[in-house]
Amino acid sequence: MLRGNHPATVDQKGRLKIPAVFLEGLAEYGDEFYVTSENGDHARVYPMRVWKAIEEKLAQLSTHNAAKQKFLTRTNYYGQAVKMDGQGRILIGSVLRDAADMKGEVDVMGKLTYLELWNHGRFLDHMKTLTITADDWKALDDLGI
Repeated sequence: MLRGNHPATVDQKGRLKIPAVFLEGLAEYGDEFYVTSENGDHARVYPMRVWKAIEEKLAQLSTHNAAKQKFLTRTNYYGQAVKMDGQGRILIGSVLRDAADMKGEVDVMGKLTYLELWNHGRFLDHMKTLTITADDWKALDDLGI
């Protein structure tokens, strides 16, 4: 499982050195990843095996399913298949890197089966909008959490 927040840096060439704490959790997935976003404000780094499972679920839906088409259009626009190099780095594609302002200091967070990557300043602003509501507490309680 991938968990926690571990600051990192995206270098001038757009490469993220994955924090060492995540490398062990990612080792079981290999060195291929799909880096994408749904809206361009942050990046998601999916191990290719996890991303392929998402694609298999989507393939079961009709080609006329509007939500499927929107999701695929957005994740393909921002997305890029990448391979981790020997130094534990992956490339953030230029379209996503520009949209999400991925340069310099970033926050890399574990989301159980994938990583989420934010420009540090944007993430601090985003955190201000993440209040847990009574409905959220109820949903968590219903799950036994």
